[in-house]
Amino acid sequence: YYAILGVSKDATSREIKKKYKQLSKKYHPDKNPGDKEAEQKFVQLAQAYEVLSDDEQRATYDRYGEEGLKGNAQEFHNPFDIFERFFGGGRHSRTDPEETKGPPIKHDVDVQLKELYLGKDINVDVSKQTLCTHCGGNGARSADDIVICSACGGRGVKLVTQKMGGGGILQMQTTCDVCEGRGKTIKAKCPHCKGKKVQRMNEVLTIVVEKGMSDGEEITMEKEGDEAPETVPGDIIFTLRMVPDPVFTRKGDDLYTEKTITLLESLVGFESYITHLDGRKIHVRRNAVTPCDFVEKLKGEGMPKRKSKNQKGDLYIQFSVDFPKAVNATVKEELKKYFKPSEHMKEKKHDEL
Repeated sequence: YYAILGVSKDATSREIKKKYKQLSKKYHPDKNPGDKEAEQKFVQLAQAYEVLSDDEQRATYDRYGEEGLKGNAQEFHNPFDIFERFFGGGRHSRTDPEETKGPPIKHDVDVQLKELYLGKDINVDVSKQTLCTHCGGNGARSADDIVICSACGGRGVKLVTQKMGGGGILQMQTTCDVCEGRGKTIKAKCPHCKGKKVQRMNEVLTIVVEKGMSDGEEITMEKEGDEAPETVPGDIIFTLRMVPDPVFTRKGDDLYTEKTITLLESLVGFESYITHLDGRKIHVRRNAVTPCDFVEKLKGEGMPKRKSKNQKGDLYIQFSVDFPKAVNATVKEELKKYFKPSEHMKEKKHDEL
C-alpha cells in the first residue's frame, strides 16, 4: 500500500493524505475515460488510502501485512465514495464528517508588472493549521489509547428516561456527553499536540501567475487552507497586488510610458529605443515634428490579453520636450531667420511703434 501511494513506511498522515489527493485526481476515471489501467489504479489508491489513513488498520498492516487485514474481514468501501468524502461531493450523507468546509485563508502577494507581462511561478510561505503529524489528528498518544466509550458502549448516543406526570415514562435518545457522539474516548493524549489534534506550521505553496493577469485578481488554491478533524480544509485565496513600475503604467491591456526628447529632436526627428518589460528594444523613429505631449501608439506592444490567445494591447508613448534654459544672442538671430514670428508678436511690435 505504501508503494501504491508512493510514500515511505514512516510517512506521516499528512503526507499520505497529500499523496492520495494528488494521485486520485490524476487517475480518476472521469479524466481517463476508457482507460482500464487508470481505473484499476484509482481503485488501488482508494484501498491504500483507506488502510493507511486509519491508525488501527495501518498498525495491523504494518505488523501482519495484507493477510492480517483479511483476518479482520477487511471490506473496502466504494472508491468513488472515498474520493467524494475527501474532496467533497453530492453523494455522501449529511453526517459525512468532511461535508463541513473550513473558512478560507486570504493572502496578498506583491507582483511586478514584468511578472504580470511574462507570467511567473511564485513561491509563497504560508502559515496554516494542519492535523498533528504525530497522531494524525486523532489526539491520542497511540492507536491503543483510543477506546470504546464506556458511557454509550460506542454507539455515540444515550437513552435518557424521564418520568412524566400521571406515572408515564418518556425515553429520549441524546448525543453522548462523554464522547460527544464519536463513540470513542482517548485514554492518553498525544504529547505533541496535547490532544488538540492540530498544529501550526509553515508550508511553501507555488502559485501560477499567468500572462496578462491584473492587479487585484485572485488565485484560489482549493482545500489548501486550515485543516481540522472531521472538516474539509478551506481554500487559500491569493490576491495579486501590483507594485508600481518605474517605466510603465498599465490601463487594462494597454501600457503607457513617457519619453523626453530634445528641442532639436522634436524639430528634425529622431531615432531611439525603449526597453520593454521582456528586455526587447523597441525601435522608435520619427521624421516629423514632435510637439510636446504628443502621443504615439505602438499597436500590439501592450499587455498579453487573457481571453485572446497571442494577442496584446497597445503601447502608448507620450513625448515631452526638454527646452534649453537659455539661448544666446547669436543663436536667437539665427533662429529668427528660420522661424517667422506669430501674428500676435507682429501686432505687439506694431503697437509699440
